[in-house]
Amino acid sequence: MSATGEVTAGKPGRGRRVILWRHGQTAWNVERRFQGSTDVELTATGVAQARRAAGLLVHLRPDAIVASDLSRASATAAELSALTGLQVTLEEGLRETYAGVWQGLTHEEIIARYGDEYTAWKRGEPVRRGGGELETEVADRAAPVVLRHAEKLPEDGTLVVVSHGGTIRTTIGRLLGLEPHSWESLGGLTNCCWSVLGEGARGWRLLEHNAGTLPEPVLGDDV
Repeated sequence: MSATGEVTAGKPGRGRRVILWRHGQTAWNVERRFQGSTDVELTATGVAQARRAAGLLVHLRPDAIVASDLSRASATAAELSALTGLQVTLEEGLRETYAGVWQGLTHEEIIARYGDEYTAWKRGEPVRRGGGELETEVADRAAPVVLRHAEKLPEDGTLVVVSHGGTIRTTIGRLLGLEPHSWESLGGLTNCCWSVLGEGARGWRLLEHNAGTLPEPVLGDDV
């Protein structure tokens, strides 16, 4: 907060901060096709979304940017890199869930062909969707990547992680210590929106979820 009492963007007062930012729109998003680890590029709309979001996130003064090596994530990260001058570190471990035969199918096709498997997944059961990865296996590879880069930050530093909706949700669940069957309760992320984790006295806290605006300070007893 400034001397005039106005809220200013920038470094938090204490603790590290991790911004988990979903990539911009792709053609498969629009068609409701399950992308998984398939490398699908951003649409023109997706690039515009990334550019707009980067224009906001730059005000959080990130110290580092790390991204999935899939093009939709790396291209999104490049927009923030252009504004900050920070180099993007690409990590295979931040890729979206590999979903085997589900990949490339529409939502309707998955329900029609693999309805029981889909329903079991939504109930929170451990399911290898399409013969692919378990959600816990995604967390096993992605969460350590986030922690490794977060540990390199100064004590009040900010890390931006550009990844995918499913990977971000499982990573948040793991870092918050939630049981895997409850991870679905976090809800999805809109293209180019983000969630914010802050380092607290008892570990990581979810400060914002599926946000598209700059974080505001918490005013009240839960600071």
